[in-house]
Amino acid sequence: MRILEKRFLRGPNLYSAAPCLMAVIDTAGLEAAPGLVARLVALLPDLSPEASVRLAALSCAADAVEPVVMELQRLAGAPADFSQTLDVARNAHARRAVCGYRTEQVAGAALNVAIDLIEALQAEKEFDLAAAIAELHEVAEDYAIGTSTGAVVSAAERRGIPALRITDEANLFQLGWGSRQKRLQATITGATNSIAVGIASDKQLTKTLLDQAGCPVPAGATVTTLAQAQRVARRLDGPATIKPLDANQGKGVTTICATPEEVERAFEHARKYSRHVIVEEFLEGRDYRVLVTGGKIAAASWRRPPCVTGDGKATVRELVELENLNPARGEGHTNILTKIPMDALASAILVKQGYEFDSVLPAGVSVDLRGNANLSTGGTAEDVTDLLPEETRDICIRAARTIGLDVAGIDIICQDIAQPLREQKGGIIEMNAAPGIRMHQYPSRGTPRDAGAAIVEALFGQDDGRIPTVAVTGTNGKTTTSLLIAHTARLTGQRTGVTTTEGVYIDGQRIMEGDCTGYRSARAVLTSPEVDFAVLETARGGILKRGLAYDKCDVSVVLNISSDHLGLDGVDTVEELARVKAVVAQRASRAVVLNAEDDYCVAMARDLLADVEVLYFALDADNPVLLRHLESGGRGVYLQDNTVVLATDARHEALVDVRQMPVSLNGCARYNIANALAATAALAASGFGNPEIVAGMRSFVSDSKHNPLRSNLFDVDGVTVIVDYAHNCAAYAALAETARAMTPGRVVGVVAAPGDRRDADLVDIGRTCAAGFDELVVYETENRGRAAGSVADLLVQGARLGRIAGDHLLCELDVHKAIRAGLALCQPGDVLVFGCGSSISELTEALRPTKPEIARRIEAEAV
Repeated sequence: MRILEKRFLRGPNLYSAAPCLMAVIDTAGLEAAPGLVARLVALLPDLSPEASVRLAALSCAADAVEPVVMELQRLAGAPADFSQTLDVARNAHARRAVCGYRTEQVAGAALNVAIDLIEALQAEKEFDLAAAIAELHEVAEDYAIGTSTGAVVSAAERRGIPALRITDEANLFQLGWGSRQKRLQATITGATNSIAVGIASDKQLTKTLLDQAGCPVPAGATVTTLAQAQRVARRLDGPATIKPLDANQGKGVTTICATPEEVERAFEHARKYSRHVIVEEFLEGRDYRVLVTGGKIAAASWRRPPCVTGDGKATVRELVELENLNPARGEGHTNILTKIPMDALASAILVKQGYEFDSVLPAGVSVDLRGNANLSTGGTAEDVTDLLPEETRDICIRAARTIGLDVAGIDIICQDIAQPLREQKGGIIEMNAAPGIRMHQYPSRGTPRDAGAAIVEALFGQDDGRIPTVAVTGTNGKTTTSLLIAHTARLTGQRTGVTTTEGVYIDGQRIMEGDCTGYRSARAVLTSPEVDFAVLETARGGILKRGLAYDKCDVSVVLNISSDHLGLDGVDTVEELARVKAVVAQRASRAVVLNAEDDYCVAMARDLLADVEVLYFALDADNPVLLRHLESGGRGVYLQDNTVVLATDARHEALVDVRQMPVSLNGCARYNIANALAATAALAASGFGNPEIVAGMRSFVSDSKHNPLRSNLFDVDGVTVIVDYAHNCAAYAALAETARAMTPGRVVGVVAAPGDRRDADLVDIGRTCAAGFDELVVYETENRGRAAGSVADLLVQGARLGRIAGDHLLCELDVHKAIRAGLALCQPGDVLVFGCGSSISELTEALRPTKPEIARRIEAEAV
């Protein structure tokens, strides 16, 4: 079984709003072998009813991949909900398996196991499914989110706060976006004071500060030798508790040390975890944990040591093993409870109670397996939040404030938490800077407390952690529109983050260079703490390769849909391309800006959520789609008598003359006027006022410095040269129209196209250019796997079909020679369009041999 293509779509995508694995499988020769389905069902008896029905009608073994992957993920402990198997257009010998996932690494491993399993069963060979599932389960555990972290992340997501895992392995998360983000690792937040963490790690310093603050703490001291330990223990009024100074999770702790021998054993045990050991008064009573978040009591639990109860038949060992089979118990912090360890410390605790691991416990008799009640060593918890007296609440809040912790786990020993601490000689024995919250979220008894939500509330209040976000897509004009929006927002004092085909810009500075219109680039903006307002140019390739980097945006803009990049990534028609672009439109939560003059854009309005506003833009003020929308009370932006008009609430407000907008090239560049209309609509939908929008439109300059390769104008000895990244029919037609409007003279085109386009598309580009330009020079740029000259041949073929006369058509493969040849055809007053350029330097290097001063001037303008 051969995988033709595999992609992890990490955000909303063509198939689902959730992350999924997409694999295209070669089906040639994969007819289902007799008995394959029966063998699959026998090995995987718990397949969903839907999957079982589909498998029963199986004719191709590849169709089993998707349901098997989903079942393997469930068996690994990482179940997902969404999946489907689809035909692959124009390839009868391939199937597309789409599998949702919770953990990317588990999904990838499950795909490999599924293929191996199906191939083995096809050949009637044995397959060790148990071993494979065990490996998948190990992968799931390696990449699992800790229970406490997961509780906080889930609480954030329920409130609509975006959560991004910073790395696959760590429990480090970003909650929120841009300048409104907060960071979280376990229950340590970005607001947690590092000095406070250091204090909490030093138990003696913590006790000193709490004592000074009037919080009850046990008497005692820190020692480094056994002699010191025994001396301090003798001075205490009763038995001692001995523990390491800076360990956690109950490691090295021994309680009720009443004799010198017990002190010695406890001291040596504690020294395994720290050079410094605390010897303090043993506070008799129950073990409680109080959680304080943001200066409030979030929860309180009575922690009980791990224990088992006899039945008169089983040994202690057998009872512990039976309890550890409880599905709620797992290794470490991966589950609600932790498995009870059977180690030397457990053995010593049993001996104190008169038993050993192999002792048979009498029926009804319970024994402890630990001297402390930490959940990390197998303990359980009962919620007691409602029992805390006001005095105890005040003490705990003051303790957290004294140490400086925004999230604090406070360990208290007392006889009854419902009674005031001082009356019963109870006290605080420890402060925890990264407290586990499993005991509060999932108590063994009592009312569950949403500790994760309490932490989120302390971090965000009522905020959703999101910054305003605008996503821009379409075939042409994305970069200019994105920069127009960002420029206007930045004029209002907001720090902007922008992704474009030319790079990523943070507050006007480029931090990444290249085509940055996909998942990674958008994530770079959304994770930057410097960004107040995000504008994300979102291209077809990024959507198909990784999905979107955001679950939703405030405003989506779809500029236009026309033939481009067809034949790549499984997109072969303009209709299919429109469905890809519609992914962006469907993620808008506030408004979608659509081109009223593009049927594909207009059709997208049907699939939007009911509460998402639609704003149309149009160059034609009499466009019927626009007029119907405005008549029904909708908002829109249109062009009338060279003026941008914003229609809202039955008011039609003239904003700016397009000839005052540098991007319009004195009103000649209608495509950039359309981009400005779309940007105006997006800004209005984002809440910007008319004066702010006008200021942005009037001041944005699309030159080689601020918007390279987007209609950049240069004067070369009286010839106007337009440098643009145009690379498809619509872009070249628009540039030719603009050039024609700029001059009564001739219009010369120096044109190329990327080699990864289909032959027919390259021919169409040549035909379009022949119709638009008086003189045409064809060159070659990125051939992308094609033989030298082959792309130019197809463009020339198309140009001849466009009936351009032979003496007006040149082919010069070298870009610099082609530019010089184009300029040689020009007279002062003519316009030369240099299309599909990859860099302004191509123009300057072409000019340098004959016009070095002009080359230097153009280079200076771009700095």
